[in-house]
Amino acid sequence: MAFTKSQKQKIVEELKEKIGRQKSVVFFDISGVKVKDLSQLRRTMKEKNCELKVAKKTLLDIASAEKGIKTEMKKITGEIALGFGFRDEISPFQIGYKFSKEAQNVKILGGILEKEIIDKEKAIFLGTLSSKEELLAKLVGSMSAPISGFLNVLQGNIKGLIYVLGIINK
Repeated sequence: MAFTKSQKQKIVEELKEKIGRQKSVVFFDISGVKVKDLSQLRRTMKEKNCELKVAKKTLLDIASAEKGIKTEMKKITGEIALGFGFRDEISPFQIGYKFSKEAQNVKILGGILEKEIIDKEKAIFLGTLSSKEELLAKLVGSMSAPISGFLNVLQGNIKGLIYVLGIINK
């Protein structure tokens, strides 16, 4: 379906607004993906405060160029979907990576992180990282480990004394 000039301008304006307020964007090739799968990806992204947008490559190039990012999507074959991350930089990459493992036809092509284009390998690497909450939990666990170990050592002496006194008392 061909868009009119005013429809294209509206799409470009919408893309510019989303590109302007995003923290990161992941690019997907969605050639041959079923509508059901695409709807599932859209729902998953919405739950994580992300958004999925399907756009024509030329319109994406125009919108990103006006925001100072040179995407050159025309060189890529296939249909393009964009996963925008508005709250967290890593979430769209994680969602996209997980979904590309489940759905056969979804492929990560790259993305934008801090207004810089990243390649496919880096986008996949970002998708394999643990979430911010998981990393913080690991940090707290490793910070509390020496303290809990020290407490166990101190309690060991008291437990030994109680054990010896218990044996003497019998």
